[in-house]
Amino acid sequence: MRLRFCLAKAAALALATGSLAAAEYDVAAYVWPAYHPAARWGELGIFKDGKGEWQNVYESTKRCPDDHQDARPLWGYENEADPVVVARKIDAATAAGVNVFIYDWYWYEGRPFLEEALEKGFLRAPNNGRMRFYIMWANHAVNKSWNNKVGGEEKWDVIWPARVSDEDFRTIVGHWIGAYFRRPNYYKIRGCPVLSIYRASSFVEWDGIEKARERIAYLRSEVKKAGFPDLHLQLVGEESRPVEIGADSMTSYNWNYRTRDRVNSTNEAELTYRQYGELAISRFAVAKREAAAVGAVYYPHLACGWDNNARYPAWERRNIVHGRDPLVFEEFSRRVREWADANLPADGPRLITVNSWNEWTEGSYLEPDDHFGYGYLDALRRVFVERR
Repeated sequence: MRLRFCLAKAAALALATGSLAAAEYDVAAYVWPAYHPAARWGELGIFKDGKGEWQNVYESTKRCPDDHQDARPLWGYENEADPVVVARKIDAATAAGVNVFIYDWYWYEGRPFLEEALEKGFLRAPNNGRMRFYIMWANHAVNKSWNNKVGGEEKWDVIWPARVSDEDFRTIVGHWIGAYFRRPNYYKIRGCPVLSIYRASSFVEWDGIEKARERIAYLRSEVKKAGFPDLHLQLVGEESRPVEIGADSMTSYNWNYRTRDRVNSTNEAELTYRQYGELAISRFAVAKREAAAVGAVYYPHLACGWDNNARYPAWERRNIVHGRDPLVFEEFSRRVREWADANLPADGPRLITVNSWNEWTEGSYLEPDDHFGYGYLDALRRVFVERR
């Protein structure tokens, strides 16, 4: 109850003043925009209940004694394309120190996908001006990974390829600039709108390195024509160093940077959450060097855990990270904050990305549930708002 009172008090203060004061840290949580009745779910033949991927959450069952597959959202299975719903999320997030949302953004077969959560939910929320946002182009193919009735090798059958044409890319860039970058609360670094690309290697593989560079040059040119100093291009790093397409920064999506093989190993014991965090933080120095080698900054990352069994049939169990715990998360949050203080350029933002606001089916979310309550938001509030 104390946390709920603190969240409500902070939110009320922010609403009374009309905006949040400049924060010492930019804590940016990824948003998986899947929890609404998007029309294109029907094209994929899944989530017929009309609640989007919430269906995987409420159909999930425990696979081992210490997983959290039976966790359920305290706020219910809400439609995240509803601005009233999103307004409450903005209040809770900003009161806990999360002042930026990074929306996953998709484009397949000449059309956007899942954009309603951002465009109808967040951007129509009456209080969205108190929070900044930017987009991560999730440029991966769509397979059957979201279908909890499919397992085995069939899981990876491609349904929608991610590759785009030059015509697609021109349309996409125009939409990014017109619908998002021009908004006063779009997140910018030194006046440059930030665009994150999830899979830079795929962006290059589609048509080769020269075409990739040509497209980035076109994007930068259009951004400058729109009146901005330039684009800030952020790449999501995993196993390899950032691709040389002119990145300005690098960060992570979950603690995947040089950890993925270990997490998924079938030859070693599954990791605990503490082991997972220690391994990931030990990689920050490598990530910083590899980003610097291509002229980029590495922004550190926080993750809540890993367990994507909700997306698999009951007969197929995947590796998980055991022992998810808000108090250990708080400890890692404090260490990541200290790393940011010591390693980020003094003339730039102290940006920390977080996985995630709502990756329920990957076991890595800040939103309150019936296992931990408001524990993760409480942890961030202590570290980034109260500075304990």
